[in-house]
Amino acid sequence: MRWLRENLFGSWGSTLATLGILWLAWMLLPPFVEWAFLKAVWFAPDSRPCRAEGAGACWALIAEKHRFILFGTYPYEQHWRPGAAILVLFALYTASALRRFWRPALALAWLGGLALIGLLMWGGVLGLPYVENERWGGLMLTLLLATFGIAFAFPISILLALGRRTRLPAVRALAVAWIELVRGVPLISLLFMASVMLPLFLPEGVSIDKLLRALIAMIVFAAAYLAEVVRGGLQAVPHGQVEAADALGLPYWRKTLLVVLPQALRVAIPPLVNTFIGFFKDTSLVVIIGLFDLLTSIKVALIEPAWSGFGVEAYLFAALVYFVFCYAMSRYSQDLERELERSRTHALKGN
Repeated sequence: MRWLRENLFGSWGSTLATLGILWLAWMLLPPFVEWAFLKAVWFAPDSRPCRAEGAGACWALIAEKHRFILFGTYPYEQHWRPGAAILVLFALYTASALRRFWRPALALAWLGGLALIGLLMWGGVLGLPYVENERWGGLMLTLLLATFGIAFAFPISILLALGRRTRLPAVRALAVAWIELVRGVPLISLLFMASVMLPLFLPEGVSIDKLLRALIAMIVFAAAYLAEVVRGGLQAVPHGQVEAADALGLPYWRKTLLVVLPQALRVAIPPLVNTFIGFFKDTSLVVIIGLFDLLTSIKVALIEPAWSGFGVEAYLFAALVYFVFCYAMSRYSQDLERELERSRTHALKGN
């Protein structure tokens, strides 16, 4: 009762807002539950049961098209390969989320895992048929773009942030130019440049496939935004910490890696995760250069006349997938902040 009084009925305005939300929930939730669950069609070989009178949500669309939504046009008989690649990704995510695995070996595990994913997806060796990038798509492509993009953009962003704060004029000018130029244009422009203009600057006979060009554009874009977040964290480190490291005689790189960066990144966790979430959702923009990510695969599935007219169910499913990944990142960042703050508090008390 005390929690209810303090959080929901603490004032007249809070009470009216709470009652209004409860009324909306009473009016909207029962019809939605009936449509989405009680009268829903979960499995069907075609859309006829979904078009019957009184039928609810047509989740049979997702059940029927789930392979295309997950893997795009990847060869049907080879779907175990992107499925295995997704399992490898989730294993790497899980290991990275547990602090007891935060050792140098984790970086080697990521390198080995990404190499294994490339081997599974491309094939061409060990008896695996070669599958060109144009056949990749669906949720697998979304996860690959987000994972590879963040994995390569984050270390580049740290170098850019350090470069912007250095006293070397040439390095600082290059870092500032990269950050300001990239942040001054939308991601769509970079994707168009990577898709249309980049091949024109390559030597004759040299070509880069479309997926790699899109990934390069997204890495360049994410690195510029992450660099400003990291720079904000660097500015939040007390100057006394830097002076103490100088007093101990630590060289620049040891001082940066052991004293400055850990504190800066701890402070910058919320904006960093916010940028990661935005980047994960921005992967849907690759549709403009002809790549089929999760959202595009769902749109293509709706083009088939037999399943047209069920866009609400399809986009609700896409929203659920995006929400699950983004919410997981958000909750993990909050838990990590609390854990690091407890560790810092205990360390201060110990001193």
